[in-house]
Amino acid sequence: MKIESAQFIKSALPDDGIFDDGIPQVAFIGRSNVGKSSVINSLTGQGDLAKTSSFPGRTQMINVFLINKSLYFVDLPGYGYARVSHEQRSSLVEMIRWYFFSSSGVQKKVVLIIDASVGLTKDDLDMLHALEEYRKNIVIAANKVDKIKPSEYRKQLDLIKKKIGVHMIIAYSTKKKIGFSELLQEIL
Repeated sequence: MKIESAQFIKSALPDDGIFDDGIPQVAFIGRSNVGKSSVINSLTGQGDLAKTSSFPGRTQMINVFLINKSLYFVDLPGYGYARVSHEQRSSLVEMIRWYFFSSSGVQKKVVLIIDASVGLTKDDLDMLHALEEYRKNIVIAANKVDKIKPSEYRKQLDLIKKKIGVHMIIAYSTKKKIGFSELLQEIL
């Protein structure tokens, strides 16, 4: 299967009715500036569908995209560091928690995006464990693998695999299209 069409639908806040319309959802979550929006853009082939920024914390709402007129890609705010006030950061965390753990929307798949060159952080592990606790269907996209030195590549991915347990991990690079087909197949 491939992506034939992708369009931005809306930026949503908690309790938005869009999550109750029965359309399956694939959620993209990760730390601030890990490349969530860039991964969505690379998968859809539209470089400016999801807004990207080098400014941590740019995504402040839940952005919803309709894929092939039958599936939502849901771009969530990043967790962890963001260049926003403590109050705004707390609000973003609450929005993420609401979406995954309180909303009536059902995620077909959750793509937890990590920075492969950094590895799993405490924030990543906390999110992974929370998603596991709620029995979410998780795939790990280890983004930015192109930034890992070739001599370190295998060692870094093995360290990540050791920490994530049973979950599928896909080495990914938006710049070099590494892992593109695998991730697309896994989520579609």
